[in-house]
Amino acid sequence: MALPPSRDHKITLADARTLLQRHRTAVAQGAERGGMFHAKAVRDLLAQPGVVGLRYYHGRKADGSAATVLVGVDANGNDMSSGTVLEEHYPCPPFCPDPDGLNP
Repeated sequence: MALPPSRDHKITLADARTLLQRHRTAVAQGAERGGMFHAKAVRDLLAQPGVVGLRYYHGRKADGSAATVLVGVDANGNDMSSGTVLEEHYPCPPFCPDPDGLNP
């Protein structure tokens, strides 16, 4: 697999708000809306030799709850699965931010 071309991944706050609102209306009340990883864990993953990107996968835990798996990506676009792999995020809810520009 080839590494996709570089792009600017930034979007406006208004576009982000629209995407999140669309998701909230599509899922059941109280469903997981997102999650958080501590910066140190993500920095450690990104600091591995050869990492040029970050890939995420959607998964399910044994209890059926959502899992988000993060893995480094090398210059060929391949997962660096022999290195650090992250999950164990803090789900929202219950670990949600105070109401703000993204989460009214």
